[in-house]
Formats: sequence, C-alpha cells, structure tokens
Amino acid sequence: MGTDDQVGGWIDAAAAAERLGVKPATLYAYVSRGVLRRRHAPDGRRSLFDAAQVEELARRGKPRRGPGPGELAIESAITALGADRPYYRGRDVLGLAEDGRFEDVAGWLWTGRDAEGEAPWRPRDEGVAAAVAAQSGLPEELLPLDRLQVIVTALAAADPLRHHLDPDGVTGTARSLIAGLVEALPPAGNARSHDDGSPQAGEAGVAERLWERVCPHPAEAGMLRALEAALILLADHELAASTLAARVAASVRADPYAVVAAGLGVASGPLHGGASYGAERLIAEVADPASAARVVGGRLRGGERIPGFGHVVYKSGDGRATLLLDLVRAAAPGHPRLAAAEAVLDEAERRRLPAPNIDVALAALGAVAGFVPGAGEAVFAVARTAGWLAHAIEEYGGAHPLRPRAVYTGPPLPDAASAPRRPGRSR
Repeated sequence: MGTDDQVGGWIDAAAAAERLGVKPATLYAYVSRGVLRRRHAPDGRRSLFDAAQVEELARRGKPRRGPGPGELAIESAITALGADRPYYRGRDVLGLAEDGRFEDVAGWLWTGRDAEGEAPWRPRDEGVAAAVAAQSGLPEELLPLDRLQVIVTALAAADPLRHHLDPDGVTGTARSLIAGLVEALPPAGNARSHDDGSPQAGEAGVAERLWERVCPHPAEAGMLRALEAALILLADHELAASTLAARVAASVRADPYAVVAAGLGVASGPLHGGASYGAERLIAEVADPASAARVVGGRLRGGERIPGFGHVVYKSGDGRATLLLDLVRAAAPGHPRLAAAEAVLDEAERRRLPAPNIDVALAALGAVAGFVPGAGEAVFAVARTAGWLAHAIEEYGGAHPLRPRAVYTGPPLPDAASAPRRPGRSR
C-alpha cells in the first residue's frame, strides 16, 4: 500500500476496498451501517477510511447482513459470527480451541471474565443418582442424545436451587448441570467411571469425563486435546435454532434445566445438532478409501444431501472444521479411519461440493477415536449447553418475554375479530 494512499492513518477507497476484497460501493454501505468510519481528504475530492478499522474488519471477515425475512433480531454481547468462525465476546474461537480449557471458555461466555484456577466442576450426587435411575428402563442401544434429554429432567427434579436466576446462581447451576449431564451417561464399554472412589475422582475436566462416556478406549493426549477443542468450537454459535429456543424459554423465566431441555429438543433435529450423526454414518459406510467415490456418488444419485458439507453462514469454508481436522491428523497420522475420512473429503472436493463443516470434522474425530454411535451429538449437546446458559443469563436480565409475531395468511376474519384489542401483555 503506497504512501500516496494514506493520510495520517486513513486510506482511500481503492486501498480499503482492495484490503477488504469488496467493491468500493460496499465500503459506503459499511459506513451507513456504522461498520466503518469515513472522512473527507484535505483536498476535498476523496473519501478516506480508518486504516486500523479496515485492518480489523479484514481480520475478522465481512460483517453479516442485517436480519432478513423470517429472522428475529435479538441484541446480544455473547457471540459474533465472522467470515469463517465465531468470536466469543470478541475472542477468536480458533485461538481459544488450540490450547484452552472448555471450563474456562464456558466461564468466559457466562461472565466475560477469565476464571482460571476454579475448583473442579462437580455434579449434585443426588441428581446423578436420580438421572441414572431414570435410565434404568431405557434400551441399551439408545443414542446418547436421547439419554441426555431424560438426564436433564431428572437432574432438575433433584435440584432445589434451580429457580435461583441471579447470574451467580445460574453459573453455579451451570457448572453442576454440565458435570451431571456427563456423569449420568453410562460409561462406554469397559471405561471406568470417575466416581470410582480413587483420589483423582472428580479432578478430571469435562473433556476427560466425557471421553469415558463416548469411547471404550483409553484417551491418548492428542485425541483428548481434539475432543477438548471440539467442545470449545461448539460451545456457542450466536442465535442458532436451539439457542433461540433456549432464549425464549429463559425470557419467560424458565429455570436453567428447562432452558437446556428446550435446547436439547431442538438440537436433536438432523439439520442442527443431529447433523453430525449423518456425517458419522457417512464415514462409517466408507470401509476403505477406495470406496469413498461409490458411497458419495450413490448418495448423490439417490438425491440425498451429503452431510457435513456446506454451511448457511460460512459460505467459503468453516474454520472450525479446518482446525479440528488438523488436530485429528496430528494426533493419529496414518490411521485407517482417518484415511477413510480424508477420502470422503477428497471426493467431495472432486465433485465440487461445498466446503466441509464442523459436523464432518466431529465425525472424523469420532471415527478415528472409536467413539460409540451418536457420540458426536452428545459432544455437541454438552458443549452447546454452555452457550445456551450464557444466553439464558443474558435473557434473565431482560424485562420482557420474547414474543415473535405471525403474519396471518388464513381466511378473512369476522369484523369483530379485527377490532382493536384492549391493552395488555401478550401471552
């Protein structure tokens, strides 16, 4: 960028547009939306833009458009979506996931404060006992996400403090709730429970405890790091469908367990949290790398979408998927199930499918680690519980319930029905 383009830390439209990769007209749209600052050059003939602000915008990606048809806009200070990744209260999720702890990231989402060195998260013993008992009649092959929906209800019934909705009360409940969700899941295979009475029982983090619930094999350091990163990467994603449901529940002062139950119900859909299960089954169907073309081609020929590819927000690629896949590659180079996953990725690229998203990366982690069926959904649910409760804390501080309005398209109403309603709060 030449010195002729700069005036005291301000750059002209051509330089700003080039740095951002947009048309000059887009710069002025950013100005009108308050995204960029502009001033006139001393010669009065050019517009200048704040170079530092342009650089920050280039680093974080293009700002998202405003709400479109059918979208509900809610003010929130928790998560912003960049070009290929989310930012948790201004912090890049990829940086957090590289070496952070899920517990610390959850605390940051809840409070906006660093909280390293806190005591281990412990569930309420009576809640876990109730949740384990509630599962006694369930089929053994039931997927973990289905169990979590039973578990959260049992945990709620055993917690007399669940209606304390002040921020400190909710964060305390959140720590024990997430720990309880994990602890009440049955151990996978011959994995040992952390409640075995050993001196280290309860000292392990959420990622290590969850590993024993989703994998029958001992955790290796690299793969455990990948699971921890997955929990962080999935902890929140602005107003995804399940988060909106959670916020609506919190806006009418439903307790934190009910908020999580609302989120779990929506997350079970195959177009949301359940998407990882579809990607998991896709990779499982690829017996060896040579069969990837047949599996992917067969699904496309049958009119099926290929799960784990494309994203409604990240049109040019999901940075969370890139990071998680790189961690799996580093932890298990040459693993046969990684080779199968790589073959699926290569085949998708050859057929010019959209870029991979976090769901296929999570499925690759599960395939290489040997997770039980449906483990990816459980990882998603445990991780996103942190985000749901962050949004609940924010919503508990609001004054009014969230109440979207419908655009009525049914039969014409009688005249009496169209008369003005008496003032009052909508229920």
